[in-house]
Amino acid sequence: MFSVSKFWATFFYVGMLRPAPGTWGSAAAVIAAWGILEWRGVVALAALTFIMFVLGWYVTAVETKGKDDHDPSEIVIDEVVGQWIALLPVAIGLSHSGSSFWTLWPGVLTAFVAFRAFDILKPGPVGWADRKEGPLGVMLDDVIAGLLAALVVIIGAWVAHG
Repeated sequence: MFSVSKFWATFFYVGMLRPAPGTWGSAAAVIAAWGILEWRGVVALAALTFIMFVLGWYVTAVETKGKDDHDPSEIVIDEVVGQWIALLPVAIGLSHSGSSFWTLWPGVLTAFVAFRAFDILKPGPVGWADRKEGPLGVMLDDVIAGLLAALVVIIGAWVAHG
């Protein structure tokens, strides 16, 4: 049976893919970011990141209500938000350079790999947020992983471009 909350929580059912639904969700987020940036640019990506965070918090609450697992693997809207945060420095670079998304593929790849690493390994504040119960914890660990990955992207761009 179709459920709007499941549709969004799984990001168009991408979270149902196996193995590694979080990685599939992050990959889908990269493709979606590309479309958003081509469509309306960095401001749209930033605005939609915030909107998806709020939506993700809500649909995660709906999808986990009354269940023992507060962070089921098929919920990947949190990965989408975190991946978009990680891609924001690339998007800003695109807006300044006028380049196409894939021209800055090293930044895109760095954002993807760094985000996945922080999300999987859960160092420091990412692990702290992951241990929080409830939908905010589900969303927050990926937000923090995205921020850390964005920092890696910024440092990588600084090293590469001075």
